[in-house]
Amino acid sequence: MDLVTVAAWVLNALIGFYLLYLWLSGGGLRQQATKVTRFPATLIFSHPVLAVSALACWVGHLVTGQRLLAWLAFAVLAVSALLGFTMFTRWLGAGRHAKGAEQRFPLLAVLAHGVVGVTTFVLVLLAASSIS
Repeated sequence: MDLVTVAAWVLNALIGFYLLYLWLSGGGLRQQATKVTRFPATLIFSHPVLAVSALACWVGHLVTGQRLLAWLAFAVLAVSALLGFTMFTRWLGAGRHAKGAEQRFPLLAVLAHGVVGVTTFVLVLLAASSIS
């Protein structure tokens, strides 16, 4: 189950980096000063940084077998997931009136990122819980 968790995590990271690319290429950083975007740069960048940090902790757990690293990965992933949920609710709230770079996000990519993210979260929780 540990490798399935890593595979789900990597898939989710790829989808997430695609969404980040769309936001950046759509002028998301330039829109910070005019407040057109609903996504502050701090939120946009801390979500993936925390997720990648959690993945590093998980890989550290796989390499060393330390239970603490598995739970640390889960805790950091939980914070990242909360930030992701915040972005999702802001994206939903924009609706038809979105003017920022996030209006370019394809619905399928957002849903896939969310579903794979929740799957990863559950897999990490189950795997960390089953460590003896």
